[in-house]
Amino acid sequence: MNEKIFRLKTFEKASYCRHFEEEVIKNLKLKNINIPTYVSAGQEFIAASMATICEDLKIKPLIFGQHRCHSIYISFGGDKVKLIDELLGRKTGCTKGMGGSASIASKEINMFGHDGLMGSNGPIGVGACFATNHPTIVFLGDAAAEEDYVLGGLGWASTKNIPLITVVEDNNLSILTEKKVRRNWEMSDVAKSFKMQGYNIDDDPIDLLKYSEIFFKKPCLLNVNTNRIFWHAGAGKDSDDTFDRYEEEKKRLGEDALAIDKKIKEEIKNLWKKQLEK
Repeated sequence: MNEKIFRLKTFEKASYCRHFEEEVIKNLKLKNINIPTYVSAGQEFIAASMATICEDLKIKPLIFGQHRCHSIYISFGGDKVKLIDELLGRKTGCTKGMGGSASIASKEINMFGHDGLMGSNGPIGVGACFATNHPTIVFLGDAAAEEDYVLGGLGWASTKNIPLITVVEDNNLSILTEKKVRRNWEMSDVAKSFKMQGYNIDDDPIDLLKYSEIFFKKPCLLNVNTNRIFWHAGAGKDSDDTFDRYEEEKKRLGEDALAIDKKIKEEIKNLWKKQLEK
C-alpha cells in the first residue's frame, strides 16, 4: 500500500478514536457517564494501524482487547452509537449496558470483551486461536504482559505455531509505576526466548506496516512504544509535554489531515449530542 494512503486511512480511524475519547472525557466531567472508564487517547494509532493493515490483507481477525479498548472497537468497525449507549449504561449498548468501558464485545467485528483479570485476554486469545486456527490479535498493556499466564500462553502459541499477533501497547506505566522499576527486560526479548518473532517498535503507522508481511503466518509479538494522554477515568494527565502521535501525524499529513480532523470532530460531537438527548 502507498505510504501516504496508508497514513491517511490510519489517521481517519485514529481521528474517530481521538474525538470519541475527547467527548468521553467531557461527559465524565459533566457526570453523564457514571461508570469506571478507561480512555485510549494517545494510543489510538496502534489499533488504527492494525485495523488498516487487516483491511488491506482482507482478514477479519478475532480480537481480544485490553481494558483501554475503545480505540480497538472503533478502529475495527464497531458501532460508535452502541459504544456511546454502553458508556451511558443503556440496554442498547454494544454489551447491553453490562460490559461498561473495559469489557467491550461485538459479534459483528469478532471482538471479545475483557473479563477484568489483568492479562487474562492473553491466554484466552491463544486458546481461541488454537481452537479455530483463525487469525487472532491480542492487545495487552505493558503491565498485563508481565502476568505469568500471559507468558505461558505465548509459549504455547509458539509451540503450536498458531496465527496469533500479540500487541503490547507499551505506555511505560502501570498506573504511575514506570517499567524500569518493575523489570529489566523487554517483551520482544521474551518472545524471542519462546522462539517466536518479537519486535520493539514505535507507534508510527509505518513502523507497524513494515512488519505486516509476517502477520498471521506464524506467531509474533509487537511491543509498541506509545503514550497515554489521560489516566483512568480521565482523572488526570501524566504531563502536558507528553508526545502526541495524533498531533504529529496531523502535522505530517497537512491539509488532508486537517480536513479529516474537522469533519470527524463535528460528526462525533453530533453523535454524542443525539444520544444524550434520547
